[in-house]
Amino acid sequence: MSKEKIFIFDTTLRDGAQTQGVDFSIDDKLKIANALDVLGVDYIEGGWPGANPTDTEFFQKIKKLKNSTLTAFGMTKKTGRSAENDPGLSALLNTNSSAICLVGKSWDFHVDVALGISKQDNLDNISESTKHFVAKKKEFMFDAEHFFDGYKNNKQYALSCINTAYKNGARWIVLCDTNGGTLPNEVFEIVSEVTKFIPGKNLGIHAHNDTENAVSNSLAAVLAGARQIQGTINGLGERCGNANLMSIIPSLHLKKVFNKKFITNIEEENINNITQCSRLLDEILNRKPNQHLPYVGASAFSHKGGLHVSAVQKDPKTYEHIEPSLVGNSRNIVVSDQSGKSNIISRLSSIGIDFKENDPKIKKLLDEVKGREFIGYSYDGADASFELLARRIIGTIPRYISINDYEVTVKKKSGEIISFAKATLVVDNNSVICEGEGNGPVHALDNAIRNNIDKLAKYSEYLQDLKLVDYKVRILNTGTEATTRVSIESTDSKGKNWFTIGVSPNIIDASFKALVDSLDYKLFKDNAPAST
Repeated sequence: MSKEKIFIFDTTLRDGAQTQGVDFSIDDKLKIANALDVLGVDYIEGGWPGANPTDTEFFQKIKKLKNSTLTAFGMTKKTGRSAENDPGLSALLNTNSSAICLVGKSWDFHVDVALGISKQDNLDNISESTKHFVAKKKEFMFDAEHFFDGYKNNKQYALSCINTAYKNGARWIVLCDTNGGTLPNEVFEIVSEVTKFIPGKNLGIHAHNDTENAVSNSLAAVLAGARQIQGTINGLGERCGNANLMSIIPSLHLKKVFNKKFITNIEEENINNITQCSRLLDEILNRKPNQHLPYVGASAFSHKGGLHVSAVQKDPKTYEHIEPSLVGNSRNIVVSDQSGKSNIISRLSSIGIDFKENDPKIKKLLDEVKGREFIGYSYDGADASFELLARRIIGTIPRYISINDYEVTVKKKSGEIISFAKATLVVDNNSVICEGEGNGPVHALDNAIRNNIDKLAKYSEYLQDLKLVDYKVRILNTGTEATTRVSIESTDSKGKNWFTIGVSPNIIDASFKALVDSLDYKLFKDNAPAST
């Protein structure tokens, strides 16, 4: 039996741009479009040309796509003017898009209150807009806004709206759960009913995530007959977001209930680019990825409990629903005070440390981890600090930069609070005094070293691209002798981030420990020579 095709429609460049705090530049939109084209989604909605300068310029600059169909978004014509004389529709025709997606009302309440026109006027607007683009040989799609609410409020009118577009030549009728309030059982039932009037091969689903059901609603719609799914990378979108294509695409390919019956335009070998695509968006937005996202998150295949790790080592299927590499992700064995010997052994293997299972140093390392976590360390989020600790106990690690002493002061200068740092570093028995300032003690210490990299002799070339990405402080207990835990995230030009940690009753000392671990890890992973 031949498989039916599911069409993937990405709306990141428009729906995603409506996210609070997101403001795509032209270059951002072009990078995202290119990544989606390489991935192989069927449609890329570039935005609303004519509605804002960025979207208009994007359609002028984007080159022909190799795998995807560029789609321009707009709304049905306004009452009182013809489709030919509607400026909004003209702006869409003036783009190089071969597909057009128009949103229109399908909830009678919105027609009455939001548009303030008659129900027949709304049907006429849908009809004339559809015929206008079909006559221009454009692949036309009608996004039925608030369809599910409209269907539940006035079934016959909601159906008349989508039937009007379909009978006048629309290729796709997209049923929108615009406020995200519909549940999967309702979506399945309603889409199943709609297929009695419009063939499933012409139906799409556009789900918002306000009840955390956008992915479920999209998949339920497919099982009910819909053959197009609209969504965004990482579920980006207004309010709670849209359906997350980074979960939907691998589910369609890797879950038997779908892959036995359906195919998509995305090649099997491209599925392992899903994680990379997800993290590209976060990189463009300059924000930390959500590590708990299904399939693509850094914690999606992380294991912390000792019993879980032991089971995963025997058979990964015990706690992993797919092999992580299928989506370009990887397994992560977490080390913490809940760890057993199996966690430690698995983690040592993954970072390439040679050992024997009966080596007493394994027990020593486990006891050290638990002891440190008792006083405030947390190695489940500090991979680099754990590796340094493990290598110091089980293996060997070179001595790089020694720090004899340091001091940090804080002053108010011209209304600004400025931190000053001074540290004495030793490389090859030579002392180097480093000074710097910043908007906080860690920033000042980081700048003290960064601004004097050229003085660090053979290590200057290794530290040149080191960057401090994030810095977090947590007070672990209260009172005058409070313990402080500092976490630092670092990166370099290779794009691999690492995390270090420091704990002390003194926030400066805790910060310094985490910062020194970051330096040591950078030098170690780049195979820097030892200090003499």
